[in-house]
Amino acid sequence: MLIARQGILDRIRAALARAPVVVLTGPRQCGKTTLARALLHEDSANYFDLEDPASLARLDEPQTALGPLRDLVVIDEVQRRPDLFPVLRVLANRRGKPARFLILGSASGDLIRQSSESLAGRLERISIGGFALAELGHETMPKLWRRGGFPLAHLARTEADSLAWRKQFIQTLLERDLPQWGVRVPAAALRRFWTMVAHYHGQTWNAAEPARALGVNPSTSRRYLDLLTDALMIRQLQPWHANLGKRQVKSPKVYVRDSGLLHQFLGLGTEKELLSHPKLGA
Repeated sequence: MLIARQGILDRIRAALARAPVVVLTGPRQCGKTTLARALLHEDSANYFDLEDPASLARLDEPQTALGPLRDLVVIDEVQRRPDLFPVLRVLANRRGKPARFLILGSASGDLIRQSSESLAGRLERISIGGFALAELGHETMPKLWRRGGFPLAHLARTEADSLAWRKQFIQTLLERDLPQWGVRVPAAALRRFWTMVAHYHGQTWNAAEPARALGVNPSTSRRYLDLLTDALMIRQLQPWHANLGKRQVKSPKVYVRDSGLLHQFLGLGTEKELLSHPKLGA
């Protein structure tokens, strides 16, 4: 089943009309590649998937490979080749802008920093997540709440298949993706921490309590929270300091961005279990 995401496609087209480089970021498996392929066929000479050895080989000499290309050029999983950003800067500065570049990457601090430093003033960034209610229709709200918005979790044939996909997604992110981004934290420790964050969902964050449970200091606990925020797994809602009539609260509230992953960490699989949960049922 293919879900049309016309609103996001329109945003990408508008951004490409304004900027020579558009960075499309989001967590793995949220639909970035599907959106890019709606704009440019994967068999095109202008399409590079950097998880494909053939595409990597074509970019051994990036200036030679990318320089002659015209119109839309797509580079998927660009965080695997950070050395491309200086080349893209040169190509984006060419007179007449013969090519527009759509670069895709799973969210990472390195990707955002490198693109900001190398392409400042030349790029527009679009961040996406999984399916939204407006894309699916209001009648799908119970299913979207239960399974979350990741396409393969939401569209799975059965509830068991959806649970299995989410479990594998979490394991892959912790054991493969984060280490590839340079994160040197044991996967087991981050899993325990992520589970604690799920139990804090919607509450004011207290870094000291998870730090004690993990046997680390509060600054390490805050670093773990920032890592998962950079990966677009967690959202931190910063306090609003303008309300001077009440006590100032400096800690953010924390949210697991995808409801399906939240339910996975809380061990809730069925709608009955969700509705009976003391927090989620309310």
